[in-house]
Amino acid sequence: MKRKKYTAPEDVTLPKTPTGIEGLDEITGGGLPTGRPTLICGGAGCGKTLLAMEFLMRGAMLYDEPGVYMMFEESAAELAANVRSLGFKVEALVARKKIVLDHVHIERNEFEETGEYNLDGLFIRLGHAIDSIGAKRVVLDTLEALFSGLPNHSVLRAELRRLFRWLKDRGVTAIVTGERGEAGLTRYGLEEYVADCVIVLDHRVEGQISTRRLRVLKYRGTTHGMNEYPFIITANGISVMPITSLRLDHPAGVQRVSTGVPRLDEMLGGKGVFRGSSVLVSGSPGTGKSSLAAKFVETACRRGERALLFAYEESATQIMRNMRSIGIDLETWVKKGLLEIHASRPTLQGLEQHLVMMHDMVCAFRPAVVAVDPISNLTLEDTEAAVKPTLMRLIDFLKQKQVTAVFTSLTSGSGAASSPEDSQVGVSSLMDVWLLMRNNEFNGERNRTLYVLKARGMHHSNQVREFVLTAAGIDLLDVCVLDDRVLTGSARATQEAHLAAAAELRGQGHQHRQRQLASKRKAVDAKIAAMRAEVDAEEEEMNLAIKQELMQENTMRQNATSMAASRGELGNKHNLSQGKP
Repeated sequence: MKRKKYTAPEDVTLPKTPTGIEGLDEITGGGLPTGRPTLICGGAGCGKTLLAMEFLMRGAMLYDEPGVYMMFEESAAELAANVRSLGFKVEALVARKKIVLDHVHIERNEFEETGEYNLDGLFIRLGHAIDSIGAKRVVLDTLEALFSGLPNHSVLRAELRRLFRWLKDRGVTAIVTGERGEAGLTRYGLEEYVADCVIVLDHRVEGQISTRRLRVLKYRGTTHGMNEYPFIITANGISVMPITSLRLDHPAGVQRVSTGVPRLDEMLGGKGVFRGSSVLVSGSPGTGKSSLAAKFVETACRRGERALLFAYEESATQIMRNMRSIGIDLETWVKKGLLEIHASRPTLQGLEQHLVMMHDMVCAFRPAVVAVDPISNLTLEDTEAAVKPTLMRLIDFLKQKQVTAVFTSLTSGSGAASSPEDSQVGVSSLMDVWLLMRNNEFNGERNRTLYVLKARGMHHSNQVREFVLTAAGIDLLDVCVLDDRVLTGSARATQEAHLAAAAELRGQGHQHRQRQLASKRKAVDAKIAAMRAEVDAEEEEMNLAIKQELMQENTMRQNATSMAASRGELGNKHNLSQGKP
């Protein structure tokens, strides 16, 4: 996994050298003090040597700062072989003169004290190694081997002061490792007062579970995280989960993403949930929580986004088989590389270490959606209060990454009378959307219901809908209420049948009335047609009479004109016969 460089805040006044170790630079506010020694102490197996070696390797690979590793117990070949499992190729950096490995063999039974004990020889040897490559970083591993067999503690402490002062004068950023003492942090009890920065590593076993933790005990000249932080050693090196460094400054997006169930999207304002939000799906066993989470993951893959599914109850193959029965195909997306299913018991390595592993998986895979099923399995304790801090860190981390998260939680009780607020692990207030699923036992059968208990920043439905799982997929049915009760299953089917029968009867009555009205309309239309025909006949007779009368008037007029004309001609003839003009 490629590590990104950590950028220290601008207001840091003390110069710091980034370690390149993910999480540690955030806890220390930028890294270790530049040009000053840092003491890393702890018991056997806590990871001192690996942390120091990674500090040196990251400096050479990420920041172009050569380093010297001086060891007093293991040989160079043994050290290179040990860190090769972390993906560090020490030999290549040695060949490029980026790192010098110097093994100083010290056996008290092989030499005899002849004068005052001092570290002048070590200073000369270390100074030569630093000058040979222009080293900026130095590791001394370990103090106990350097001073083994020296009985005079006053001389030892004086030389320790000289060693730390010499490292400061050379201006190198140094790490000095030391074994944990019985009375103090280290065996000699003074080093922690001389070093400018002290980091304590711890490897503990609680409840047969092994965990490693880191604490910055002292850091002169700057603020730093004071709590214990879990860390793990993986194939990519050391990973520290910076618990207290996560602040409520994550961005709040406005983009919405679908849940994969159209009617659930409708209940959430018609657009689904906000990207980067946290969704809690809680309910009693068998309500369909895992199925809804799997649908959410599959929908993200259909959009071309990556998704992570952390499962704590079933294996990956069992999940893919079971989801296939309700039309959710996860195997296809696993083969395409868009979906990763991590199935394990969270108590296998401890809760804090499991959180760090989830942190690393998210950083490596860079998913858009993460589903955790169920969060109630993160602890085997009778009280689940210990889970809240862990989930708080995980939720804040996912919000910082703008990852949409779906958490399922098992609740006790199945009836509507159970109080969901009392049955959670105490993180419901941290969630942006809370979907509550219940088993509804009525009329001799059990059915599933779902409703939106809360949805921050969006309008959402207050309806209780029946949640059904079929071979075709997941669906939410419309609300069916009778006598102030939401009906589900056969009661719903019966009520719907009654409503359908009543609707059919109403439809038949409407059709009968429509037929009567149509008959009346036809009768009225027939009467209107008869009256219109009668009027048309009378109008025709009247028009005929008028026409006849007009014809008679025309005939009479013509006859009169003819007669008048005839009379005029006779008069003219008579006048001529009388000799009149």
